[in-house]
Amino acid sequence: MGKKIIIIGGGIVGLSSAYFLHKEGHQVTVIDKSDISSGASFVNAGYITPSHIIPLASPGMIAKGLKWMFNSASPFYMKPRWDIDFFRWAWYFHKSSTPEKVEKAIPVIKDINILSRELFETIKASGDLGDFQLERRGLLMLYKTDAAYEHEMEVARKASFLGLEVSELNTVQLAQIEPKVKIDAKGAIHYECDGHTTPTEFMPKMLAYLKKVGVEVKTNEEVLDIAFSNRKINTVKTSKGEYGADQVVLAAGSWSGQLSKKLRINLPMQAGKGYRINVYRPTGISLPAILMESKMAVTPMQGFTRFAGTMEFSGINNIIRKERVLALAKGAHSFYPELEINTQEIEDAKTGMRPVSPDGLPYIGKSKMFENLTFATGHAMMGWSLGPATGKLVSEIVDGRSTSMDIAAFDPDRKF
Repeated sequence: MGKKIIIIGGGIVGLSSAYFLHKEGHQVTVIDKSDISSGASFVNAGYITPSHIIPLASPGMIAKGLKWMFNSASPFYMKPRWDIDFFRWAWYFHKSSTPEKVEKAIPVIKDINILSRELFETIKASGDLGDFQLERRGLLMLYKTDAAYEHEMEVARKASFLGLEVSELNTVQLAQIEPKVKIDAKGAIHYECDGHTTPTEFMPKMLAYLKKVGVEVKTNEEVLDIAFSNRKINTVKTSKGEYGADQVVLAAGSWSGQLSKKLRINLPMQAGKGYRINVYRPTGISLPAILMESKMAVTPMQGFTRFAGTMEFSGINNIIRKERVLALAKGAHSFYPELEINTQEIEDAKTGMRPVSPDGLPYIGKSKMFENLTFATGHAMMGWSLGPATGKLVSEIVDGRSTSMDIAAFDPDRKF
């Protein structure tokens, strides 16, 4: 007999958890405060990135944030504000940003990304969602300066050592691999190990499949409180009702920290806001790319090209800062000089908030505070890439089975 499971959060991580838990025969209910049509799971770059082996918390990031604090158009922006939770998180982030901790995190990040890449392929092969874009054409790290090249080559050498496929491209090779668009760059590092998808295609198809097979999906329903006793969650109270459960999965993205407080758990978390611009006209771009000096991502999706990026720490809000959107448009033009993003495309920009832990690693695992609570959040910029792997791990944790990989590094009770 399957367990009665409530998943709080209907993003890529919540829906992936529902997918794998349902496969194991559980009775699953997903609760989300939105209609599950917007947010970080819809506005991301759609990358499946084993190459992204360096966590966000790395040496020099806090210094960059402080330097850019008063420039709201900067790629890594921390809005000046009096917020004790933010100060505490920033201190933990600083403590996590050491070469030793980064080196320790690299193989773990690689392993969970590889697992997730395989699971994306498994989901596609199952036919459950019908057809959806899942391409393995790699990721170009485009650079204009020697400094950017040297920085990325350090990462590339580490990636190659770990067995990831990576190569260098000069301007001639770059023109051969991307013949339909002019690129202003000195060259590229090509991570052939990476893939990409279209989030706005995958998410509705996953949602439709889950509903079809009997997963209950409660939308526009906000979790107001969580009742517990004797180290066990009893009921989840929402704006529309109360739900009992054998197990609860907290996959509420940037809201996970706030909800954890209702359980008297301090889960260090900040919302890292990102932006995206969609261009529905032909751009000639056929390969995903990171524009290194512009610090942004480009992805050819189904029917459009997406330009995405920036990391803004300004609390949980949906405010779209025009200067940040304009910085994306300017960055795109810098690398693709024949591409001009127009006013309407800029006006139609959207935003989403990524849940960022202090060390850039997700929280995946049981809480020692509660017998029936599993965390699945805090993925920073890798939420999309790690969605299926997290869902699979959650199903194994809930069932008390051996996990597909060592998850000690993701312990939600870890100290910073």
